[in-house]
Amino acid sequence: MSGSIYGSIFRISTFGESHGAAIGGVVDGFPPNIEIDLAFIQSELDRRKPGQSKIVTQRKEDDEVRFLSGIFEGKSTGTPIAFYIENTNAKSSDYEHLKENFRPSHADFTYQEKYGHRDYRGGGRSSARETATRVVAGALAKLYLKQAGIKITAFVDQVGTVKVPGNVQPDFSVIEENPVRCAHAETAIVMEQLISATRKKGDTVGGSVFCIATGLPAGLGEPVFDKLHAELGKAMLSINAVKGFEYGSGFKGIEMYGSEHNDLFESDGTTKTNHSGGIQGGISNGMPVYFRTAFKPVATIMQKQESINQAGEKIELEGKGRHDPCVVPRAVPIVEAMTAIVLLDFYLRWKAYQ
Repeated sequence: MSGSIYGSIFRISTFGESHGAAIGGVVDGFPPNIEIDLAFIQSELDRRKPGQSKIVTQRKEDDEVRFLSGIFEGKSTGTPIAFYIENTNAKSSDYEHLKENFRPSHADFTYQEKYGHRDYRGGGRSSARETATRVVAGALAKLYLKQAGIKITAFVDQVGTVKVPGNVQPDFSVIEENPVRCAHAETAIVMEQLISATRKKGDTVGGSVFCIATGLPAGLGEPVFDKLHAELGKAMLSINAVKGFEYGSGFKGIEMYGSEHNDLFESDGTTKTNHSGGIQGGISNGMPVYFRTAFKPVATIMQKQESINQAGEKIELEGKGRHDPCVVPRAVPIVEAMTAIVLLDFYLRWKAYQ
């Protein structure tokens, strides 16, 4: 299967399926002599792992990462960093009914059409469990970016129709204090209630994650095809269940005149506004980079739906197993991880020009 490698200088290659023995990856291009905080990497995985609250899937996985190479005496050696995470709580019997049947809006049908053979247990390679490997690579990238003064913060800003009010300043200190990972405590309560009520109905609900990166120097990104925002968009759209990406003013910019939208300069090169989202001409301008990522409702629902089997026959299918009623609370560290992977790759490219 191609398409499992991402990056130019800083690269990650991932492997594994949801119900296989393990998932893992190899990170290449990570600079040498960087202190590797294993506790921090594990804490990032803990933010993504299942079973952490009542509003996420109750699959119990410790998600303990084990490194095989590339780290010696607590520091990176500059050689490939290989790692794996064992799958310890897979219940493959929950998916026997999918051996010949296709779930609506899942990758079951497309994988079967493309490969002619698929791992139906938990979706196999198409499962969001694969994203744990990205969190490991993203945590490594964060360790380097921190030394460069670059910080990445993401939070849930919408679940279904419940949004953080536009006139509210996000409070980053409360993101990890509520199970939804919202930056507004009052809105988080309403979001949690909505997710819980949706779960009781056997249904699912979507949402969005807002992400901001600060401390970036001007100059990250390449003209034309390797624009910074284009790579961020590709990275976000590679995450399971993502249906949309917008940066800066995004679609709201449609409603503005150029005289309103233009970011006027201060004498030091910063801008009075930041409708550009910190990126102009595909290259960072030194202002904060920010964007939103939209996630669809999880496709597996605990309700009966019409579908088809491999013979093309009409069937009735109902979801089984352990699934998230809303993916966005666990998606926050994944969005941060993919952002870190993109930014480190571009940062290392930028350093080559210095």
